[in-house]
Amino acid sequence: MTALSARMLTRSRSLGPGAGPRGCREEPGPLRRREAAAEARKSHSPVKRPRKAQRLRVAYEGSDSEKGEGAEPLKVPVWEPQDWQQQLVNIRAMRNKKDAPVDHLGTEHCYDSSAPPKQVRRYQVLLSLMLSSQTKDQVTAGAMQRLRARGLTVDSILQTDDATLGKLIYPVGFWRSKVKYIKQTSAILQQHYGGDIPASVAELVALPGVGPKMAHLAMAVAWGTVSGIAAVDTHVHRIANRLRWTKKATKSPEETRAALEEWLPRELWHEINGLLVGFGQQTCLPVHPRCHACLNQALCPAAQGL
Repeated sequence: MTALSARMLTRSRSLGPGAGPRGCREEPGPLRRREAAAEARKSHSPVKRPRKAQRLRVAYEGSDSEKGEGAEPLKVPVWEPQDWQQQLVNIRAMRNKKDAPVDHLGTEHCYDSSAPPKQVRRYQVLLSLMLSSQTKDQVTAGAMQRLRARGLTVDSILQTDDATLGKLIYPVGFWRSKVKYIKQTSAILQQHYGGDIPASVAELVALPGVGPKMAHLAMAVAWGTVSGIAAVDTHVHRIANRLRWTKKATKSPEETRAALEEWLPRELWHEINGLLVGFGQQTCLPVHPRCHACLNQALCPAAQGL
């Protein structure tokens, strides 16, 4: 065998079966092995799933039962006017004689306290309140005296013609409208309440010519129940705003009543109306108030501008 033949045979054995141009297969190098391993790891790696959105939990203030019996409830600070207690003491001192018109001629003094039965007295209280709207106490008292002289009951009013009733109550404010309201209300009381008046604010304000101010005072005088600050009129409205007894300026007596009830202690609700009305009739007048004679001159925010 020649040297060339021996070299060819040795190469053929080293390459093994399938060697040659068609079946030759090279031994994989280090780079090819690293690529194959990476591909294998990629094919067997777990599939990444999107994470679930986490819910945010918020802890709220629990109720008393959730907190336990020993927990104290949250205290909400209540607004109150500056120096109001001393101002009230001073007003009481200025009103100690009880000699203002409201003290003798107010609606709570216009009914016949001896008239039987009680439902007649309650009806007279309601009627005096209806007459008092936009009317001075002296005028209301005069109209009630003329009506009582004829026997003031539901039946007697319904039997009185409109013209006569108008003459009896004149010159109260808006007397023509009040004739109509008095007749309508009296008919409702006769048909639905047996001649008595309702015992709730909601039913009272449903009557023709009866507003919240009248209803609260009727509850206090006729039924002896304090349902709110009664009869907040122009005097109370004016004084409360001058003393800054409302958190912000109010535009009507009814708005003033609601503002006062937000902070004024309930035990003062029955007293405050008559106290301020008389103070407004004698000292804190609508025009040219007598600030020089007022004990609250140094404490009144409005005194400097009046």
